[in-house]
Amino acid sequence: MNNRSGEMQVFVLSAELKSFSAAGRKLGLTPSAVSKLVSRIEDRLGVRLLLRSTRTLELTPEGELYLARARVILEEIEAAEQLVASGTDEPRGVLRVNASVGFGENCVLPLIGDFLALYPKVELELTLTDGVIDLVGERADVAIRVGPMKDSTLMARKLMQGSRVIVASPAYLARHGQPHHPDDLDTQNCLGFTFRRFEEGWPFRDPLSGDRFLKAVSGNIRVSNGAIMRRLCLDGVGIARIGRFHVEEAVKAGLLTVLLEDWHVGDIEEVHAVYVGHDHLASRIRAFIGFLTQRLENRSYL
Repeated sequence: MNNRSGEMQVFVLSAELKSFSAAGRKLGLTPSAVSKLVSRIEDRLGVRLLLRSTRTLELTPEGELYLARARVILEEIEAAEQLVASGTDEPRGVLRVNASVGFGENCVLPLIGDFLALYPKVELELTLTDGVIDLVGERADVAIRVGPMKDSTLMARKLMQGSRVIVASPAYLARHGQPHHPDDLDTQNCLGFTFRRFEEGWPFRDPLSGDRFLKAVSGNIRVSNGAIMRRLCLDGVGIARIGRFHVEEAVKAGLLTVLLEDWHVGDIEEVHAVYVGHDHLASRIRAFIGFLTQRLENRSYL
């Protein structure tokens, strides 16, 4: 009987380390033995999984697919052994979560202590980044994404919804005046984002006619995430159009003022937890998504 799980482990390490020698050192095997085991998988499947060169190994498209599924299978084997050994389906093991910087700081981090208190055998690895990551490539279990969802093979659970608001600090408005019409923004320092998907202009709706339109704005700073934008607004650098969850507490405290509310376009952004779906989702992933859903589903930043 072939030891396919063992062969998968050899392949996964070789692909991740991009070296038969490095994989062999981890597993206590010679480079030639590692190469033969990978070749055995390729011969059985009838496809090339790794492209060999004198310096490195590179995955073929078939290799990328096999790597993604092999990782899931090996994690399921580990989870099954832990389940039998412990006699319980209690969530345990490493949980890798990715979220945007602003949403992570404002909405996820405050909940982490409660989650780990409920599930003390879970080890959380939390990464905050505003780039859209590849869950398989980055080996993330859950990613939390704000905004429209693209067509994807990933599963998604809606967590909450929010809108964008235009804000500035009282100190900035005292120096530059408060805009009462979108055209008043022509003389204001309107801060922008570097996101590729960010609109070229700010959307508004005429409160009388209901017509929607984009207003071209300009400013002297563009930034990569909402946390930086909030800081600049608090420091009185300019005016920003930003997700309400970033600034809700500052608005309540009087540190920021919401502007042009009558012209609000009424757009809504949904927040989803996305994950790679399969028949046997690890209990730690189910627990985390369920926890976030329960704690965030009644929140609305509109």
